[in-house]
Amino acid sequence: MTSLPTLSPSDHADGFKDDILAKLTLAVGKDPEHAIPRDWLIATSLAVRDRLALQWMESTRRIYKGEEKRVYYFSMEFLIGRLLIDSLTNLGLRETCEQALSDLGQSLDELKELEHDAALGNGGLGRLAACFLESMGSVGVAGFGYGIRYDHGLFRQAFDDGVQIEKPEDWLSFGNPWQFERPEVAYEIGFGGIAAGNSVGKQRRARWRPAKKVLAVAFDTPIAGWQGRRVNTLRLWSARSPDLMRLKEFNRGDYLGALTDQAEAESISRVLYPDDSTEIGQELRVKQEYFFTSASIQDLIRRHLHQYPNLTNLPDKAAIQLNDTHPALAVPELMRLLVDEHALSWKDAWEITRGCIAYTNHTLMPEALESWPVTVIERLLPRHMQIISALHADQMQALRAKNVDEKTLSEVSLIDDRDGHRVRMGNLAFLGSHHVNGVSALHSELMKETVFRALHQQFPGRIVNQTNGITPRRWLLQCNPGLAALVTESIGDRWIGDLPALEALSPMADDAAFRERYAAVKQANKRALAKVIEAEIGLTVDPSAMFDVQIKRIHEYKRQLLNILETVALASAIRAHPERNWQPRVKIFGGKAAASYHMAKLIIKLINDVATVINRDPVIGDRLKVAFLPNYRVSLAEKIIPAADLSEQISTAGMEASGTGNMKLALNGALTIGTLDGANVEIKEHVGDENIVIFGLTAEEVLKIREIGHDATKTVKSSPILREVLDEVRTGVFSPDNRDRFKPLVDSLLKHDHFLVTADFDAYAEAQREVDLRYGQPGPWYRQAILNTAHAGWFSSDRTIRGYARDIWGVPADEA
Repeated sequence: MTSLPTLSPSDHADGFKDDILAKLTLAVGKDPEHAIPRDWLIATSLAVRDRLALQWMESTRRIYKGEEKRVYYFSMEFLIGRLLIDSLTNLGLRETCEQALSDLGQSLDELKELEHDAALGNGGLGRLAACFLESMGSVGVAGFGYGIRYDHGLFRQAFDDGVQIEKPEDWLSFGNPWQFERPEVAYEIGFGGIAAGNSVGKQRRARWRPAKKVLAVAFDTPIAGWQGRRVNTLRLWSARSPDLMRLKEFNRGDYLGALTDQAEAESISRVLYPDDSTEIGQELRVKQEYFFTSASIQDLIRRHLHQYPNLTNLPDKAAIQLNDTHPALAVPELMRLLVDEHALSWKDAWEITRGCIAYTNHTLMPEALESWPVTVIERLLPRHMQIISALHADQMQALRAKNVDEKTLSEVSLIDDRDGHRVRMGNLAFLGSHHVNGVSALHSELMKETVFRALHQQFPGRIVNQTNGITPRRWLLQCNPGLAALVTESIGDRWIGDLPALEALSPMADDAAFRERYAAVKQANKRALAKVIEAEIGLTVDPSAMFDVQIKRIHEYKRQLLNILETVALASAIRAHPERNWQPRVKIFGGKAAASYHMAKLIIKLINDVATVINRDPVIGDRLKVAFLPNYRVSLAEKIIPAADLSEQISTAGMEASGTGNMKLALNGALTIGTLDGANVEIKEHVGDENIVIFGLTAEEVLKIREIGHDATKTVKSSPILREVLDEVRTGVFSPDNRDRFKPLVDSLLKHDHFLVTADFDAYAEAQREVDLRYGQPGPWYRQAILNTAHAGWFSSDRTIRGYARDIWGVPADEA
């Protein structure tokens, strides 16, 4: 076997400097005398990529030599953010790079701000996938991420008079120095046409003749684990037409028509989450999901057959993890390839499929579990619809043989005849998986009682729990260097690869000198964020005020509406009693609403309109400010989270699967105000009842209220404060240009308060006053903040990945 090259020169500052200069001149094509900062960024990234690549090749060779089982993580989203600091940190080269750049007259801190976020995700789902890939490398799991290389990630959010405006996100505008294009790795992906055959015998084999084909072309990004122990691969697929153009049409002068096929093919990987409120939008979403799933399965089968003689041992060598229902078509696609292309029997193919696939569920909302019209699946994927129908028939036959009642049969069915004849992707993923996991203890138990109740009864033991986690490298070491340095100075650096080691900080919470140093770090982070707020929206805020943060996707169940309504109540109280000793606050919001989600976008407008009124009120002054920072993204989160004092985790109990923002904020010393929902339950268990503020209905109480019905009108009448707030919102106090603008919000609450905002309002307001009292006592407050950091170690994604490896994937993982 050919040996790998060694780094030359070695990894010291002078050698790094020479490599950066070489990349600048030979790869970027710029003379150092005329290079602009972005040129230096690209050159530096390429120099780091060289070092990554060598570790990457070594990791790959180790996998082949040891015949290791690979974990293939299928996800529509990978919110990896910026990679320069991430890679430098995990390779242990940050200080070396800083020195090299300094010698060249450049600043690493300035260059890193020029790197575009790879905005290939919407929120927690995509960021979780990114943390998991990093942790797989850190604990020695042979991981391989599969997704889509969107030309434009999630839209760039701007505000026009407080209204969300979606603009194209252009993360590739200056290229991507981290990727390796693999034009030789390309697979045909078919759509439409006919599927002939499909006998009812043992084989059930058919021949699919697609009407159209596109190519999936691979782009690879190396993802380093901590200390470069292992560098794994993120492979993203880009859609291409098999034909560059119709030359005949072009020569006739039909220039647009000549490129029709190319445009149609490339639309598949053009944009993350196109609007699916129309049938054509639904078709594009299904195309996206099948496109990356089929390419990924073809790729892993090719890799397996390169090493092994046949596919009978595929479950022993390949674990496929479906991150939500988006890749659920992996079930019929793997069946199709095994049966139609590799001539396995239906029975053997099903055993292999279920032996390989596991499914992570991320929602308890039935409406959020994907389902697609049968007509759309039949039109785009006729062979897959045959396979789904056959699996459906097999399941119904087996359950009827057990005398299962019709109600249960209806609930577990793959095809929902009650809702316009749709394929239930959640049920398909469940049926095709050997394990189905929730992402927090509460969520996993509620899955058994709600969305998958009937399936759990028929397949007991299939549902397991793996509580989410976050990588400590990104979410403490990198984003909060001041706190990371203080922690390392105090207890050593073991925590970076073994986050539970933070427990050693616990005794220091009672050390007044340590509390002062911890508080100084927090204040420095708040001053930095205050500058960001002023630069972003022109608002001046006081860093000594409490920074009260809610940063997450805008959705009614996450209840940003509850937050802003209580903010209105607080503003009214300050106005009415300015003589009181009010605890100053800065309410900080961040998050995007789906482009077609009218109610969420109306909530954004309300927050911005309330901010306009409050921020200009001379009576309120600096005692309350509201800041909605546009275009929330990973790099912005890295500035907000270290500065947060209070973490808003206020979803309707029983509706948040887990959350990971709650973990990041607690790790960085923010106290949580929240419901007993998702991972808040486990955060409470770990940080202690006295170091968190819990309010509101429990998940069990929410279910009971929904059974008997909630009279929001009665609730509002019994709450004078809430009644006054809703009157202000409804009568246009915050929208004088259109006094009926927010009437739909108020009417929705009064007529059908599904998310129980009114039911929890008084308890939430009372909890906020408790927070005021706590923050007014700096010593006890910072004691609680330190204990949040100290006890958050359990929420490491390293721990989560070890759990998956042990309980679901059947692969070894390094211990801390």
